[in-house]
Amino acid sequence: MPTAAKSVLPVVLLGCGGVGRHLLRHIVSCRPLHANQGVAIRVVGVGDSSSLLVADDVHSSGLDDALLTHLCAAKSAGSPLSSLLGQGHCQLFKNPEAQAKVIDAATTLGRTTGLVLVDCSATYDTVALLKDAVDNGCCIVLANKKPLTGAYEDFAKLASNFRRIRFESTVGAGLPVIASVTRIIASGDPISRIVGSLSGTLGYVMSELEGGKRFSEVVKTAKSLGYTEPDPRDDLGGMDVARKALILARLLGQQISMENINVESLYPSELGPDAMSTKDFLESGLAQLDKSMEERVKAASLKGNVLRYVCVIESTGCQVGLRELPKDSSLGRLRGSDNVVEIYSRCYESYPLVIQGAGAGNDTTAAGVLADILDLQDLFQTRA
Repeated sequence: MPTAAKSVLPVVLLGCGGVGRHLLRHIVSCRPLHANQGVAIRVVGVGDSSSLLVADDVHSSGLDDALLTHLCAAKSAGSPLSSLLGQGHCQLFKNPEAQAKVIDAATTLGRTTGLVLVDCSATYDTVALLKDAVDNGCCIVLANKKPLTGAYEDFAKLASNFRRIRFESTVGAGLPVIASVTRIIASGDPISRIVGSLSGTLGYVMSELEGGKRFSEVVKTAKSLGYTEPDPRDDLGGMDVARKALILARLLGQQISMENINVESLYPSELGPDAMSTKDFLESGLAQLDKSMEERVKAASLKGNVLRYVCVIESTGCQVGLRELPKDSSLGRLRGSDNVVEIYSRCYESYPLVIQGAGAGNDTTAAGVLADILDLQDLFQTRA
């Protein structure tokens, strides 16, 4: 029998793209499990880039599961949130009023029942809302990396009350990378080095090159499998890995910015988006990279090594790019689109703590976000 909810977590979700929709589906499908655990997640508002759908009474009720299911279907079909009016007890606010309504909910609920503001968007525009939420005592959960990788002052503000922020899904989707790093730090075991393959796309590409395949061929295959962005240069440029590396470096106490990270792009500027279209890059630009990449793969192989695109975070700085690594290391054995992270510390000096698994995908990322939300349950009011 389900027990009475001991913890009720009101949630406002920002962003209902792929990750946001999967999160809502997870919340709805996990109702029986959470009821047995004495936890209830009450979704009181869902916002996209232009509007906010909010429950009529955020204090006592949320958007019902039928409405949330319809919302996921509508957004998947490209329909606006306004198409859901009349399907439940809700109101719609458009920007800039929608942003004001989020701040209002944060102010009202943050100091009473509590509120979890969840950012599953992909924009820097949520930073002000997140900082307001922090000021009002709300909890924040992020899958969006950008608020944590802008100005260092913003990162410091958002992480100022570390018990009220969770951002596991910003680095390795559902993998416990952030949790492992914070636990090691909290134990007084200084972390000296982190090495990570944090791009499923680039992990797949580099492992496939070992079989003698051409770089252009592998990238096109990765695109056909849905591993890359529509423009593969968004992956090949390394900036997504750099953002993840910056989050980890800041977590280790380094007060650095993106400008301080040395990022190796796998294509030169003359093949960049400003110089040629995606179509031209795929049809003619990629092939220009085959020879140099083949030479690097062969040079590594002659030493018993393989090439991996990794971030390396040390006290001396942070680098992102290609590295030659031993074939028999955890990173050298990497195949497919998994992520692998090695954490070195005093206790893990000779043999690092290794975390490996799926590090991308809307479903996996949303599951990580849901776990982060549930990790905050003890901060919320106990109900009879």
